[in-house]
Amino acid sequence: MLQMVSFQQINAILELTDRLGLSREWVEIPLSTATPGVVRKLDNGKLEIVVDADTPFDEWLTTLEAQIKRVTSS
Repeated sequence: MLQMVSFQQINAILELTDRLGLSREWVEIPLSTATPGVVRKLDNGKLEIVVDADTPFDEWLTTLEAQIKRVTSS
């Protein structure tokens, strides 16, 4: 079970959001994980990405793009 997000993992997430054209200023990645993880728009318009604690990070990362697209298209 993953409890904290490493800087290497944050960089992997930011590489993905960069590729999607999202400004890093509008992406928030808490250092704490959660069960389940979540991708959501905050009231201030920013995108919050909370890494799932129970899914291995590399596996979870493969689902992140679809999660981001689902949240940002609505």
